[in-house]
Amino acid sequence: MQCSSQLEATNRRYTERLRHWAEVAPDQIFLAQRQTDGNWKALTYRQVFEQIQQLAGSLLQRGLNAERPLIILSENSLEHGLLALAAMHVGIPCAPISPAYSLLSSTAERVRYALQLLTPGLVFAQDGLRYANAISLVPNDVELVYASNPASHPRSMSFEQLLAERVDQKTVEAAHQGVHTDTIAKFLFTSGSTKQPKAVINTHGMLTSNQQMYLQCYPYLTEEPPILVDWLPWHHTAGGNHNFGTVLYNGGSLYIDDGKPTPQHMPLTIRNLSDIAPTLYYTVPKGLDILVQTMKKDHAFRDLFFSRIRNIFPVGAAIASPLREAVDELAIASTGTRIPMTVSLGMTETAPFALTAHTLEWQPGNIGIPAPGLEIKLAPVADKLEVRYRGPNITPGYWRQPELTKEAFDEEGFFCSGDGALFLDAKNPQAGLRFDGRIAEDFKLDSGTWINVGDLRMRAITLGAPHVHDVVITGQDKPFLGMLIFLHGTAQDAIPDLRLWTTQLLEAMAKAATGSSQLITCAMVMHRPPSMDLGEVTDKGSINQRRVLNTRKELVARLYAAEQDVDVVRLEQEGGRTSPTQVN
Repeated sequence: MQCSSQLEATNRRYTERLRHWAEVAPDQIFLAQRQTDGNWKALTYRQVFEQIQQLAGSLLQRGLNAERPLIILSENSLEHGLLALAAMHVGIPCAPISPAYSLLSSTAERVRYALQLLTPGLVFAQDGLRYANAISLVPNDVELVYASNPASHPRSMSFEQLLAERVDQKTVEAAHQGVHTDTIAKFLFTSGSTKQPKAVINTHGMLTSNQQMYLQCYPYLTEEPPILVDWLPWHHTAGGNHNFGTVLYNGGSLYIDDGKPTPQHMPLTIRNLSDIAPTLYYTVPKGLDILVQTMKKDHAFRDLFFSRIRNIFPVGAAIASPLREAVDELAIASTGTRIPMTVSLGMTETAPFALTAHTLEWQPGNIGIPAPGLEIKLAPVADKLEVRYRGPNITPGYWRQPELTKEAFDEEGFFCSGDGALFLDAKNPQAGLRFDGRIAEDFKLDSGTWINVGDLRMRAITLGAPHVHDVVITGQDKPFLGMLIFLHGTAQDAIPDLRLWTTQLLEAMAKAATGSSQLITCAMVMHRPPSMDLGEVTDKGSINQRRVLNTRKELVARLYAAEQDVDVVRLEQEGGRTSPTQVN
């Protein structure tokens, strides 16, 4: 399956577009971040280009290369962006590491793993104190640069000192000219499930072709420079490749959002959106839901948000129909028309843009058609069809892990994604595909019935809105299905009767079930949140189904125990209908 349009010519080097905009729109704001005094600090394209040339020279003087890359320990920041661009400009790979690996883990074990795998030539830490846990793992012979609060490390220096060094610009330009499509631009770590994270190779050609694919699907990006107020992290492919790249490729402006899609951090996002009206907006469904609730109460904020928005992209998880309808109602009230809300499917290994449903008539699960220049095939695996990719935006493999690289590709050179899909209309493949869950998450009941975990999770999150963060489906080799329920942080305080609420959720899901493959008959609410140290939650905030089933196997066993359990809610079949037999 392939898009009918061909991929147009792309740049050889990722930072060619930065040079272009520095010449044709030098005073256009490229990156901006709110400072501690509340004001925005903005850098233009000319300023960014000048600074990355200086930094690139300093990195070259230290002999950095693919064998000795740049590791970044930082949230999104101006310094983070400048260093990453500087490294890529002269062919030095950068590796932004999830801040959660440093800040939310007591051992920072995944940082240790990254350091051992990548053998960096230099490490950057945004804050020497906040990242002290991870900095302590950096070898003494590796130089460390910090932006604020000096680091306790024998070879440390400030970002300003690095920027002020005298460099040879001829050497910088020569290195830049040596960069080509196969030059490694980044190492991006996948979250990992039962194993340690993998370092996905991202080449310059992957990044530039991916942006051209995106532009051809959304040509309005050429009509006005995109403006983003964005929180999505740069260590992840969605924020660091897609969103950052969309701004750079099309000469736009990226305002770093220091908020997050949680009740306690959304006020920061709303404050930033009250200053800057975006043309595109990317967030997870939970963040969009909080924005919707705010816009219902604050019509001035609603009107500002919709004043120049061209598209809204829910990321990270499927969006429920009621939330889409609420966005439509607000947009119509503000502008008189609906705003396109499009979805796509991709992954770190696809840079990430791969499949997209870029139509106004959105429907749940629709992931659309391949981007221009990308081939896909649907290969039968178990009882599903696996999406497999081949094209210029596909990774060549995993750094220093040849066995995993070999396993990731089939005999025709297609990358095996692990995602399932079905045709929306088998008689018309160009109508697109529907997401059919992750193959590795699915399992069979003892009856041999296959269980589509993705569909059940989406149903539970939708019916349990706005309280359910995620669920883990249980029942492998068991006679019936169960689930472990993870609520949002403040949900238990907002639910007057948790036992009754859990029962009603099970009954609602049972009413929608069409057979044993969809009927969940027992549930338990988790009072302990998922643990990153145990691998139960990824740095993207999603639940690792397999890991939770392993770490909480005693709780799973209680779901299926014969005796009654005060923490378990069960439904039994009585005359064709369900009824609660025990609530906690």
